[in-house]
Amino acid sequence: MKALILLDPGHGGIINNVYQTAGKRSPLWSNGQQLFEGEFNRAITQGISQALTLYGIDNKIIVPELEDISLRSRVDRANFLAQQYPHHRCLLISVHANAGGGKGVEIFTSRGQTESDIVADHLAHAFSQIFPNKPLRSDYRDGDSDKERGFYMLRKTTMAAVLTENFFMDNEIECCLILMSPKGRQKIIDYHVQGILAWVEQRFRVESSE
Repeated sequence: MKALILLDPGHGGIINNVYQTAGKRSPLWSNGQQLFEGEFNRAITQGISQALTLYGIDNKIIVPELEDISLRSRVDRANFLAQQYPHHRCLLISVHANAGGGKGVEIFTSRGQTESDIVADHLAHAFSQIFPNKPLRSDYRDGDSDKERGFYMLRKTTMAAVLTENFFMDNEIECCLILMSPKGRQKIIDYHVQGILAWVEQRFRVESSE
């Protein structure tokens, strides 16, 4: 089955040692380390893209630039690329690091029951397998693990879309030991890839049975 995975690295990167999105950074920790979210988001989406390519799954990073591209432009790019695939074979993953105090990972979808909820469940299961001792910040009031919000990237895209908030960059332990470590980043990449592969496999089974 041909599927297209669109990858959205949130916020801007670093150009000439200048970070492109104000405020989207960790504190400067006592060890001298500091996380810039746009750099992290790009590293994770690059890793996901490389893994999906090895599996033979079509994918596209919709913001290859280091500049912070507007949400409207991101959505327009995603919707344009999705036109070449059937609606139910296209998926958008928007990758972020969290802030505001807390720990763990959050997986967001738009409001209501959609294909995005199925994707989120696959990602949540993969996360629990790869990070068995880390909290998934879930909302089970509607019967599944995702959190539902009216985020622009989730509301305006024409395909299933999920936004992941990967640990807290203002939590020193999570930031230094997971978000900024090669091992931690690889595990974040792995849970995204495993969740995506599970969704693609499920879609293949559904189509084969129809």
